[in-house]
Amino acid sequence: MTLNIGRSFTYVFEDEGWITKIVIGGILFFIPIVNFTVLGYMLEALKRTADGMDIPLPEWEDFGGKFMKGLIFFVIGFIYQIPMMPLLCLNLGLMGVYVLGVGGVSDNEALMNMARMLRACSNCIYLIYTIAVLFFAPAALIRYAMTGVFRSAFQVGEIFGFIRDNIANYIVALALTVVAVYVAYFGVIACFVGLLFTMFWYYLVMAHLLGQVQRESLAVA
Repeated sequence: MTLNIGRSFTYVFEDEGWITKIVIGGILFFIPIVNFTVLGYMLEALKRTADGMDIPLPEWEDFGGKFMKGLIFFVIGFIYQIPMMPLLCLNLGLMGVYVLGVGGVSDNEALMNMARMLRACSNCIYLIYTIAVLFFAPAALIRYAMTGVFRSAFQVGEIFGFIRDNIANYIVALALTVVAVYVAYFGVIACFVGLLFTMFWYYLVMAHLLGQVQRESLAVA
């Protein structure tokens, strides 16, 4: 089974009230803290797509429920970032050693060389972990959206199994989310929804792509 790529980019405009829903989402997107509701809305859109009901789009109601879902999603993402924090601290410390050496405060060449080597290793580990999280996190998002259970986003074995069993569709979906974010960033669809609201459109495209991956996984199970 393959993804319906074109629909992911256009399904939003099939909703009779899409203008109102996009305007509300676009405004909320730019309000700190309140924008957790947008994340919750995206999760609902993902689940509806997985359940085969992408249209109509979710209504802008139960703001409290959407806010809590979005907040939990944010916390999940934050937890996935925690292992990177020690590396960032190490990088800052090593950069300080390097700056001191360049500024002539320290003339210990061995220390300078060690700082450069450790910083290179730290950067390498940081890059590998970042790529791993970017690849792994969408599957965790799918799992949380479908179950609504916080711990489901950290069930590593089940998430890896999902990725393995749907690897082709999963990679296609991830690649297309990158395309969508560039389209949104440059406002290519500004003539439809306005430049300020294209990022919300991107969230809905991503939700649809990931929802399709989930739906297709059930179709071949």
